[in-house]
Amino acid sequence: MVSRYNAREVEPKWQKAWAEAAVFEAKSPAEAGDMPKAYVLEMFPYPSGRLHMGHVRNYAMGDVVARYHLSKGYNVLHPMGWDAFGMPAENAAMEKGAQPGVWTHENIDAMKAQFAPLGLSLDWKREFATCDAEYYGQQQKIFLKFWENDLVFRKKSKVNWDPVDNTVLANEQVIDGKGWRSGAVVEQRELEQWTMRITKYADDLLNGLNTLDRWPEKVRSMQANWIGKSLGATFTWPFSSDAPAGYEDGIEVFTTRPDTLFGASFVAIAPDHPITKKLAETNPAIAEFIKEAAKGGTTEEAIEKAPKLGIDLGLKVKHPFKPDWEIPVWSANFVLSTYGSGAVFGSPAGDQRDLDFARKYNLPVVPVVLPPDTDPDTYTIENEAYTGSGTLFNSEFLNGLSTQEAIKAAIKKLEELNLGTASTTYRLRDWGISRQRYWGCPIPAVRCEDCGVVPVPEDQLPITLPDDPDFSQPGNPLDRHPTWKHTNCPNCSKAAVRETDTLDTFMDSSWYFARFCNPHAVDPLDKEAVKYWLPVDQYIGGVEHAILHLLYSRFFTRALHDCDLIDLPAGEPFAGLFTQGMVTHETYKSASGKWLSPEEIDEKDGGVFEISTGLPVKVGEITKMSKSKKNVVDPSIIISDYGADVARWFVLSDSPPERDVEWTQSGAEGAWRFIQKLWTLAEAAPDKDDGDITDGPAMDLLRITHKTIDGVSRGITEFRFNTSVAQIHEFSNAIKKAENASGTGIATARRFAIKTLAQLVSPFAPHVSEEIWAHIGGEGLVTTATWPQADEALMTTNTVTMPIQVNGKKRSEIEVDKSASKEDVEKLALADEKIIAFLNGKDVKKTIVVPGRIVNIVAP
Repeated sequence: MVSRYNAREVEPKWQKAWAEAAVFEAKSPAEAGDMPKAYVLEMFPYPSGRLHMGHVRNYAMGDVVARYHLSKGYNVLHPMGWDAFGMPAENAAMEKGAQPGVWTHENIDAMKAQFAPLGLSLDWKREFATCDAEYYGQQQKIFLKFWENDLVFRKKSKVNWDPVDNTVLANEQVIDGKGWRSGAVVEQRELEQWTMRITKYADDLLNGLNTLDRWPEKVRSMQANWIGKSLGATFTWPFSSDAPAGYEDGIEVFTTRPDTLFGASFVAIAPDHPITKKLAETNPAIAEFIKEAAKGGTTEEAIEKAPKLGIDLGLKVKHPFKPDWEIPVWSANFVLSTYGSGAVFGSPAGDQRDLDFARKYNLPVVPVVLPPDTDPDTYTIENEAYTGSGTLFNSEFLNGLSTQEAIKAAIKKLEELNLGTASTTYRLRDWGISRQRYWGCPIPAVRCEDCGVVPVPEDQLPITLPDDPDFSQPGNPLDRHPTWKHTNCPNCSKAAVRETDTLDTFMDSSWYFARFCNPHAVDPLDKEAVKYWLPVDQYIGGVEHAILHLLYSRFFTRALHDCDLIDLPAGEPFAGLFTQGMVTHETYKSASGKWLSPEEIDEKDGGVFEISTGLPVKVGEITKMSKSKKNVVDPSIIISDYGADVARWFVLSDSPPERDVEWTQSGAEGAWRFIQKLWTLAEAAPDKDDGDITDGPAMDLLRITHKTIDGVSRGITEFRFNTSVAQIHEFSNAIKKAENASGTGIATARRFAIKTLAQLVSPFAPHVSEEIWAHIGGEGLVTTATWPQADEALMTTNTVTMPIQVNGKKRSEIEVDKSASKEDVEKLALADEKIIAFLNGKDVKKTIVVPGRIVNIVAP
């Protein structure tokens, strides 16, 4: 009698066995010897309090890769930690009265408890949270080392200020002009900021992308665009009258399109350009314009989307190629003081932003680039700029040249006139890392009236956060703490104050992967361990981190190397990157308009109803699981009902891993039925072998087994988990079919197939695999068993399966030798029992055989 597979009993048993055998603890380099290494890492989670199925999918993918490499004989590092600093903890402190540290650690405990039943192959001995003083104290040492090497500096700059979170935001943290967490409209402020010199590595970061052949092309393109290397010309527009003090030589601009200079109709400078600010001292209209422009965000995205605003400053400059041609100088809100020199020239016919500005303020629009196959006598620009290539016209000595030829000619002319030169600029800006909040890594600096801003000596680290912050008022609690910020200057011993800004949390995640190599090292990083483990062989996480986290991490490894903290000459932290799709779910709203969770609704009689009220529920769009919309499926409920293997199997099987997958109840039930099927196949396995496999059904099953080994292995290494799962389904069908087969070696073939099935399923559904392995007499744990090797000779076959159609519809199929003649194939087809029964005495008018493809019988 077939027994039912009981996940509630089986899964904890094998999780205990893995823990007791310490199978997931990575070996040190000395212990590993000649073993190849595999560092598998998922982006570590923020401890928000609960896992959802999106987390399960992310970590299950990494688990498949880690378990596969473990079976292949690799020394596998698969660690887990917590990205634990940040605003949500402070928001919770203000809303719920809980201290951020207490709230964070309670969430870590809750999420860790949820992770445990999933059976993930994690090395928990390496666990840490970025809010641990042991971790951020080491980060303070790194900060000091960067400061010593001029990679950290202070400067006044225009920043994005979130008026709700009361903190500075990096450009990448401003989405559509709003704070990425609070959603508040971002303002511009000028503050003195701690800044990281990421621009020093702009070229190296850009060139390094060419080596990352195991990264998604989309991510590499996003980073290249963010770095934004531009080749062009830097040149000067001389003033036609008295120049403002300090600008006697004129206004310097950078452009990638010097070929369009004869289309120039204005020069624009930033609202916070020194010239604009000087003129504002005596011109109220300009002062008001500066004030209005400051209301927008500082990101290029925010500026591009904002209405174009400008003011004529009453100044004129001379055209570099025609000194008698005067151009007005404006200040415009779309000009960034942080890009180039904070000044641009506008050629409206070739730039949509310039065109919109020119149309608004009635400035000339002169086309200078003629599109292909266009009549120059009738060509005009209306409301859409032409930004493509073409032939120059209306441009004197540039007329008739192609765009690229004209760019070179214009630069050459500027150099001859001593007005400019060829140059390169970058969109990438240095990274502002100051944050005006409590729950972050304290910056190891002290402000002394006599000595200025000085570093805290390393022997005084870590500087720990006070455990009694006051969130009763807006702003940074560290500023108003009665004792914490008061200290003595490390240089002169006089009274001084600590730096109360804390570090951007992206600092915390920019080096955690290197700390995992030896999380208990007395120094920030164990150079030998880092040299052994880095780069991470497979990194997995969301594409939303393509710029913020991944670019900063690439910068960090370069900076750490240059500061002699690690030995990683190539500088790349992640050799392979995979960006997974989301897990989605329907959304539900009650009759009163409140979001409802899946646990709060009931489906019956073809409708959806709220359990508590019995009223109909509106079923909304299928979208990413999020707490705000309550369409989150708690994995604990799924595990309780079906087991962890079902949750894992579903999220890995239903779609390609880079695409979104919709969680459905029917899908979960289908995964549960398949897990049950695997167990019934194992229970039906023969007790012992019955001789060698030579031919017949036993050989057929053996060939299918080796084909499946090859297919599943390639699916894992190529991140096509869903195709591996599909092949396992087909393989299980073949094993089931073989239960009714007979012949020499069939029991041997079935036992080998089921043992192989347990191994192939193990990375995906490890608990049922262990149970099957034990049931059939496998040695030790299937988790540590050597991965099966596909035999090339057994993967090839001299036969082909050909479908047989009768009057255009498939009625059967036959297995024939590839070298069989048409006549032999026809005879086999007509002798097939199903075809004989179907024809039932009908006259066969014609039999068409397409060799190796199909047999079509015509019998009207």
